[in-house]
Amino acid sequence: MKIISVSNNRKFITMAILVLLACQAAPADESASHQFMSLYSDGSVTPLMTIYIVNLAVVAALMILGWLVSLYRKNVTVVDSLWGLGFIFIAWSSWYQADDTYGRQILLVGLTILWGVRLMAYLTWRNHGKGEDPRYAKWRQSSGNRFWLTSLFKVFLLQALFLWVIALTIQAGQMSRQPSPLGLLDLIGTLVWLIGFIFESVGDWQLVRFKAGPENRNQVMDRGLWRYTRHPNYFGECLMWWGLYLITLSDPNHWWTVASPVVITVVLLKMTGIPLTEKLILEKRPGYREYIKNTPAFFPWVPKQREQYGESP
Repeated sequence: MKIISVSNNRKFITMAILVLLACQAAPADESASHQFMSLYSDGSVTPLMTIYIVNLAVVAALMILGWLVSLYRKNVTVVDSLWGLGFIFIAWSSWYQADDTYGRQILLVGLTILWGVRLMAYLTWRNHGKGEDPRYAKWRQSSGNRFWLTSLFKVFLLQALFLWVIALTIQAGQMSRQPSPLGLLDLIGTLVWLIGFIFESVGDWQLVRFKAGPENRNQVMDRGLWRYTRHPNYFGECLMWWGLYLITLSDPNHWWTVASPVVITVVLLKMTGIPLTEKLILEKRPGYREYIKNTPAFFPWVPKQREQYGESP
């Protein structure tokens, strides 16, 4: 999944600043404020903001390492593989910095690892041997000799910031001062996450199988989950983050982490997800327009009709 678009840098940075301000203003009473400012169950004063900063540093270090690899390989597409891995690192870092281990923490970390490993493996396999993504290649050409430095800030470090903001729910969810036992919200959140995981992983698998068939060359994938939504992978991605938020919401003081699923939903629906993906497809495959007319973009629904559109998404 390619998330960051250069044209949306300012929009995202503005969004990130607003999220951080919301995080700082989140505690509404004395107990919530205490929870926001300390982590350990024995009451020792360890600012949670320190935990967030450490996590940001961890993922920034990962992205800088990826940037160095990209300089050696002259290919920044490696950043795609680091996306899922970055969430795993943040989940592990949060767990490591917490004294206690409890059910909700294990649940959040486990779901994050399962999703992150699958996504990292899939994107690494998909991109292997295919050269640099055309969008990055075009940007490299337009930036000239400055691209080596530009890519550090506008591709890798921006990804780190973006990733960290979206991961707020899996960070805060592990930091309850007095964690409660797993309950109904944990169950609902896990079910929502599971549905999203199925949509994303099955959608990716169906598309790979479809493209592997010679008879499907230049055809639109309108089968399986792709018959009911043009982007089952994006739909699944959003569902998973809303599911993780519901799990985190088991501690009501973490209501403010709604910023996490809201950000990823807005980005996929309005910024660099569906709009950018479909713009690039339409530039190469005009027949995709008919598929757009008949198939919902995001929420699965019965399509208007089924045709062979003559192009592949």
